[in-house]
Amino acid sequence: MFRIVFFHPEIPGNTGNAIRLAANTGCELHLIEPLGFSLEDRYLRRAGLDYHDLAHVRVHRDLAAAWEALDPVHVYAFTTRARSRHTDVSYAEGDVLLFGPESVGLPDDVLADERITERVRLPMLPTSRSLNLTNTASIAVYEAWRQHDFRGSGPAAS
Repeated sequence: MFRIVFFHPEIPGNTGNAIRLAANTGCELHLIEPLGFSLEDRYLRRAGLDYHDLAHVRVHRDLAAAWEALDPVHVYAFTTRARSRHTDVSYAEGDVLLFGPESVGLPDDVLADERITERVRLPMLPTSRSLNLTNTASIAVYEAWRQHDFRGSGPAAS
């Protein structure tokens, strides 16, 4: 499946919701330190509810350690400063979907990293600044998964 990477996440509830997203889609969730909270935070635990044991979550000390562990072929950096839309990408299993901290997004040095395949954005009204981090990750993951006919999701309910 796909790999969600949160670079320096700040809000525990967003990461808790991302744990739930990972558990429900089969994605891996990778968190790059420093984190703006403890993984024992009650808001993170509450947002993730009982999904913590169902999700594959790894914490990396820095971006270099994450790259080493992930060895990605494609990395899509989500930023409001991109020209390409998230729907312009043909996602492959194992692709990395990279998201920045809630308050500032991905910094320039990360966006310039040689491992970034492409910068992509979600369409928004021009009067909007950004979407919630986990909402953005959810939209991206579900588009990537849709392109693979939601493989592994099981039969549709009748």
